[in-house]
Amino acid sequence: MKKFLVILLTLAMAMSLAACGGGEEPAEGGEPVVLTGVGEGFGGDITVEVTLEGETITNVEILEHSESEGISDPAIEEIPAAIVEANSTDVDTVSGATYSSEGIIAAVNAALESAE
Repeated sequence: MKKFLVILLTLAMAMSLAACGGGEEPAEGGEPVVLTGVGEGFGGDITVEVTLEGETITNVEILEHSESEGISDPAIEEIPAAIVEANSTDVDTVSGATYSSEGIIAAVNAALESAE
């Protein structure tokens, strides 16, 4: 379901960008679009930056967090890469860092939803 939502939101964003271009076809792959989102982790807000090129998530960067050092490190390292690899937020959480994982996923979802 989440993957469907991501694809739907990305398609809507691409159509919106094409409409703003005066009827011109978007470049192959689309211009990179950078979105920011915030999710709630164990220690507070997690802010991420998501880069989309067309319908593809090409980068997820954690800009700010208050998660516990050491405990959240695996989630901070693995979840963004997993999201890029899957091109979806429908990824497994990291054992032992579940709240941090869920916060990162929620932040990416918020960024993608802001594309509407």
